[in-house]
Amino acid sequence: MTNLDRRIQELVRHGYEQAPAIRQIMDDAGVAPSDIQGADDLAKIPVLGKDALVEIHQANPPFGGFLTIDPADLPRIYISPGPIYDPQPPPKDPEAQLAPLEYIGIGRGDRVLNTFMYHLTPAGILLDEAIRACGATVIPTGPGNTELQIMMMMALGATGFVGQPSYLMTLLDKAAEMSIGADTAPIKKALFSGEPYTPSQRARFEGGYGMKTSSAYGTADLGFIGYTRAGLQGFCIMPNMFLQICDPQTGAALPAGETGEIVATTFNKAYPLIRFGTGDLGALSPLPSCQGQQLLGLYGRSGEAIKVRGMFLHPNQLQYAVMQFPEIKDLQVVITRAGNRDVVTVNVELREGAESAGIAEKLQALAQEAVRLRIDAVNMVAAGAIDRDARKIVDKRDWD
Repeated sequence: MTNLDRRIQELVRHGYEQAPAIRQIMDDAGVAPSDIQGADDLAKIPVLGKDALVEIHQANPPFGGFLTIDPADLPRIYISPGPIYDPQPPPKDPEAQLAPLEYIGIGRGDRVLNTFMYHLTPAGILLDEAIRACGATVIPTGPGNTELQIMMMMALGATGFVGQPSYLMTLLDKAAEMSIGADTAPIKKALFSGEPYTPSQRARFEGGYGMKTSSAYGTADLGFIGYTRAGLQGFCIMPNMFLQICDPQTGAALPAGETGEIVATTFNKAYPLIRFGTGDLGALSPLPSCQGQQLLGLYGRSGEAIKVRGMFLHPNQLQYAVMQFPEIKDLQVVITRAGNRDVVTVNVELREGAESAGIAEKLQALAQEAVRLRIDAVNMVAAGAIDRDARKIVDKRDWD
């Protein structure tokens, strides 16, 4: 038995014994812990999709029956779309999360602008802890306040940046307007997440500014899944994750090299997610260049959920919005790209005889409160303009 098979066997047994949700999923599928002897047997357990996870959490609040430790021992609780309350258990192996930062060289003497949001979602705090664990100093800026961030970057000699690549583009563009160019900007190390990292951005950061960079792939439910390395296609998978590529319809595991849904199993025994379907499409390398698994790339979504400004927008959230406004017959969200920022436009089809007055403002306020998403424009469209069979979230962004 390999070490991986042993870890999976122990994880499944622990989850079955300690997490009622895991036990229910396995019992419903007629699978006993003894049936899972290793990685090849994981496919016997059904894929747990995001929508199903939301339903389980709503039926058994607040943690859906997945938490295996005393809630009093949780240092933090976050929220992700659904809503799902994501517990952050104390990490059993904190070193496992440092690989992306260590790869770009973050360490003692570095001062790092952490532009991820610190409230509600985990990215800000988790990166803060990881940066400090590497021996570096955090400048906890969060997103926005670009001119203030530039002032701090220069006054404090910030050598590192973590956040979305589009925001670093915005920051450097503004700095250039202030006569701070590549020869004087101090940032030389950057870790990105939350959106694609494009070749043109890489050329500017690494070629123009001499930075060492990496991009991390992750989700709110799982944390970081993998990160990029120079000269290597796709992502090196974190040591606390095991990925399978599965048929989106059947959940059957596919051979390395084939494209399917990315299904993750995390070795976090305090909150075990076993065969969690991310909804992302990808492929594993048959001959990984990493120490562990290598994900060759992200090839879109298997469902309709789309990541916007680092957060997933789900079709069921749109349905919730429709239910709040009896005047609305249907709506569709269109995501475009203007410079370094996502632009969110909502097309609204009203019911016959309904008045449009105030709808746009109320819809924008609801999105900000319930989904934490700023809507840039609301268009009232003619009856029948929204195809009932079309996607409710249309992604028209060009990333390069």
